[in-house]
Amino acid sequence: MTHIRPLTEADKPAWTRLWRAYLAYYETELPQNIYDAYFERLLGDDAQDFHGLVAEQDGTLVGLTHFLYHRHGWKIENTCYLQDLFTDPKVRGQGVGRALIEAVYKAADKAGAPSVYWLTQDFNADARKLYDRVGTLTPFIKYARPA
Repeated sequence: MTHIRPLTEADKPAWTRLWRAYLAYYETELPQNIYDAYFERLLGDDAQDFHGLVAEQDGTLVGLTHFLYHRHGWKIENTCYLQDLFTDPKVRGQGVGRALIEAVYKAADKAGAPSVYWLTQDFNADARKLYDRVGTLTPFIKYARPA
């Protein structure tokens, strides 16, 4: 059975393993100071900073999600951005990703932020199958400032 709960300080080694695997999927590596700063932000008490949830099975972390609330120019209430979502490949197809997304939905509702959105790579076909079931694909295309 999967249990979704807030990230804690004691989760840092397992969280680091999962987040490194998530970044590796996207062919990204970051310096240790980024891991440390992000983890601290996830544990902080600033309502506008990042929040972390983890999925646990039999005492082992098998998934994570990070999200934050921000203002929106077209709404009075905040909106929720689900920034990171990852499940250990060993448990894929068992509902862990769905449970994490639904936990973010629940947290957003509780925080008065009914809108939740996220981005993914177009090649992330397996995850997109889930996203098509729990969300709505929008027509927006992302642009970024050149490096």
